[in-house]
Amino acid sequence: MKKLQCAVIGCGYLGKFHAEKYASLPDCQLTAVVDSNPDTAREIADRYGAEALTDYRSLLGKVDAVSVVVPTSLHHAVSRDFLGSGSHVLVEKPITVSIEEADDLIAIARRQGVILQVGHLERFNPAILGLDETESKPLFIESHRLSPFNPRANDVSVVLDLMIHDIDIILALVDSEVERMDASGTAVLTQDTDIANARLVFENGCVANVTASRISMKMERKMRMFRPCSYISVDFQNRVLMKYRTGEKEMFPGIPEIVTEESVFENGDALLEEIKHFVQCIQTGENPLVPGEAGRRALATAIQITDLLHSQGHQATGR
Repeated sequence: MKKLQCAVIGCGYLGKFHAEKYASLPDCQLTAVVDSNPDTAREIADRYGAEALTDYRSLLGKVDAVSVVVPTSLHHAVSRDFLGSGSHVLVEKPITVSIEEADDLIAIARRQGVILQVGHLERFNPAILGLDETESKPLFIESHRLSPFNPRANDVSVVLDLMIHDIDIILALVDSEVERMDASGTAVLTQDTDIANARLVFENGCVANVTASRISMKMERKMRMFRPCSYISVDFQNRVLMKYRTGEKEMFPGIPEIVTEESVFENGDALLEEIKHFVQCIQTGENPLVPGEAGRRALATAIQITDLLHSQGHQATGR
């Protein structure tokens, strides 16, 4: 099979890892890397035997697939140009800045018949992949995504930077429209929201309580969900999946026993799995796990939460 000609647009902290993964895949040829800083582009290109460029437009129509790992404000323009020229696109989250931009990318991808995948990396965490999708829908979900301050991702609020990971997963798990929401949060170290909490009530009755902070003293990425007769805990950071279910025996007369099942997954490479999945979808024509529509849905919910926070100057509010 002919190798896919691939490129990475944006060689910052995350982009260099995208380049590494493409270079490691036997079905791919890392053709070029692009960065506005020529020294950065050259360093990554030399490492993997690719061409170093500062203007992505010279690649239009010349590569099969690209990862778009530029600042969020540029996601739409860069992805639009590549989709329009017939390239498959893996764009980092959030998909775009606005819903209108997301709709535009989705429409172009459909028209061109190419793959548009959004880089919601946690979908490829082995702990979340270990969930049984045939089980009943969750009744209540609680998530905490806490991180120490990192100046790298301050072009967006904590909602679009961290919380959107859990929003995406929750929307996929619940598979119902959000009926109403409440949100509270505040800016602490930046000019935008640094810590936030949102409560989502879905049309099917499920409730999700979502917390994200980028000013914490510790790192924590956990999600807990309650289903009929079961409780499940997902530790994204340590890749541990705990399941607590009612068993067939009784621990007290009339009270069923609780059966515990623990799954500890090896330290996998979620980014590699994400890119391998992207390549597989290109080769087979199957729909990606996180298509543009899923990225749009997560973005729309994140924007609603952000608007709630901004409407009252980051004070508690609701609608």
